[in-house]
Amino acid sequence: MPTTIEDELIIGLVSISDRASGGVYEDQGIPALESWLSAAIRTPFRLEKRLIPDERSQIENTLIDMVDLSHCHLILTTGGTGPARRDVTPDATLSVGTKEMPGFGEQMRQISLQFVPTAILSRQVAVIRETPERAALIMNLPGQPKAIKETLEGLKDADGVQLVNGIFAAVPYCIDLIGGPYMETDPAICKAFRPKSALRPAQPLPEENT
Repeated sequence: MPTTIEDELIIGLVSISDRASGGVYEDQGIPALESWLSAAIRTPFRLEKRLIPDERSQIENTLIDMVDLSHCHLILTTGGTGPARRDVTPDATLSVGTKEMPGFGEQMRQISLQFVPTAILSRQVAVIRETPERAALIMNLPGQPKAIKETLEGLKDADGVQLVNGIFAAVPYCIDLIGGPYMETDPAICKAFRPKSALRPAQPLPEENT
């Protein structure tokens, strides 16, 4: 069944960095997110991308616009989640949310702690932003491409056995619960978890459609 405008999956990517947005160096966050999502998600989706500085009001306005005007179902931010004075992404995210989803931040830190003890300095959060017409999940991710992949995908051993679950395994069902499109993932990269009662028959990959 073809995707219509009404049920099109829209994902927002927001990279937050004074230097990258100012042209001092090339942004790595959005390309890393786009690459991972393209490999992991089987459902057709459209991206809305923004590169902005570490300014709280601009972050807030960007997130609001992406939910309220661009109709994103999921927004992933990267950068600005540490304890430095310019790191205000979590504060801006909390201010635009209507529900906090603390489990995502807790699991992100658990994953990062497998590598560095400074993971406890991360202030990453996730929220739901609700309007009368729609709702979206907003999540703060790390700034480095390697950490982004680890956080989303989790940790596997040399045989591909999952050692620590990534946060994205819970995202498709969360989108279901807030009224968004049904999202399917490639289980070889990230197996989405849903209760049996919420499962639908798997749809063919786009190239298999006739």
